[in-house]
Formats: sequence, C-alpha cells, structure tokens
Amino acid sequence: MDQSCGYLQVALDLLQKIEKEQYGNISAAAELMKEAIKADKLIHVFGGGGHTTLPVGEMFFRAGGLCNINPIMETGLSVFNQALKYLELERCENFGRAIVKYYDIRPGDVFLIYHNIGINAATIDAALEAKEKGAKLIGISSVAWQEGIPKDFALRHPSGKNLFDLCDICIDDYNPVGDTVVELPGFDTPIAPISNITDFYIAHRLEIETAKKCLAEGITPPMWKSANVPGGDEFNRKNIEKYKPRIKML
Repeated sequence: MDQSCGYLQVALDLLQKIEKEQYGNISAAAELMKEAIKADKLIHVFGGGGHTTLPVGEMFFRAGGLCNINPIMETGLSVFNQALKYLELERCENFGRAIVKYYDIRPGDVFLIYHNIGINAATIDAALEAKEKGAKLIGISSVAWQEGIPKDFALRHPSGKNLFDLCDICIDDYNPVGDTVVELPGFDTPIAPISNITDFYIAHRLEIETAKKCLAEGITPPMWKSANVPGGDEFNRKNIEKYKPRIKML
C-alpha cells in the first residue's frame, strides 16, 4: 500500500516536470542573476502573501545560498502575521507598492516574485512598482491558477493582470488550482499542498544555475556557509561586512 496516498509520486512527477520543461526559463533567470553578481548588485526577492513568502526566507542567509539576496520581507504579508490579517493585506490594493517603494530598486535590478496564484493585489502591485522602477522581473507562479481563475473573480487585482503578464521571465511551478493533490476515500476535501515543495526546488535550482554560470566566467559566486559548522562564522564574516550595509534584513 502506498502510505503517502500518492503524495510522494505527485511531488516527484512535478519536480521532474519542472526540470524538463522549465529548465530553459530557470537558466535564463540564472543568467540575469549571474549578471547581477558580476555587476555587484543585489538580487531582490518578494513573496506575494501567506505561504508564498516562505521561499523568500529559503533564499536568504541560507547555508549554500547566495549572499547578495535582498529579501523584501514584509511580516504583515507573511505566515508570521495573524492568518486572517495577512489574508486581508495580500488582497489590499497598493500595499504591495508601498512595500517595494521602501527598497532602493534601480533600473536593471533583478527582482524575483513568488506567488503561485499570481493574481492578488499585493503581488501585482509589487510587480508593477518594480517594473516601473526598471527592474527585470522573474516570476515564479502557476499558469493553471492564472488561467483557471475567472477574470471577474473578486480577489483579482483591479487591473485584471496576471503576474506572468508583467514578468520578463516566467517559471511555472505547476501548482494546481487549490494547491492540494491528495484525495482520501470518503472525504470530500482535497488535502496535501504542494506549492512550497516546487517553489523551494525552483529557488535552489536558480542558485545552482547561477553559481555554475558565475564559475564558467571565472566569477566566484558569493555563497554562505553554514554558521553551525566549525569555521562557518569566519567564512561568512567578509560577506556580512560587505552586504550588511546594503541588505536591510541582515
């Protein structure tokens, strides 16, 4: 008997699908990220609300991750706010703009946006603000959600735009509408969300491809080492000194 009720296989299938069908987009995004490192620029990362803010934390100050990640981390939108409060805020028009305005986004900056639904006000407003500042947008989201939700759905941004309408590079995480992939006999509510497994995978694939592209050009990619291993603090100190004045969350 499959004790996972198919969850393991679904997860594996989706990761393989991403690797097969989205590698080109991941590689193109990594090229922009490599160029940011080459130009000694930050890579901005934003999550549009709720659990889609978690990949922002996964990319920031993470062992084996890039040092120049600038997390645009707003607690009000995250799962570390009260749940009903963040649900309201991610649907609030112009809140996403206000968050992005606080950060020094420059023309040509790389700006990653995670939101597997890709239609809500905070996500679209953040994307619009970054785009108007001249940033290069990389969207990690779900085509199924963006195309599957009615155009007149109340939770859509007033513009009716999808995240992928605004992005220079779009990476599909193949998240199904509803975000759940397991149905149990005799129970009419699907369970087992999948989006964070796919989004975390995409986050680390972006880091891997960026590091490979840097090394291919003779650039040392700025990476963190675990602070919990001998010598970790000493290894990280130089990058902390370099990026602490520039990254608000360090």
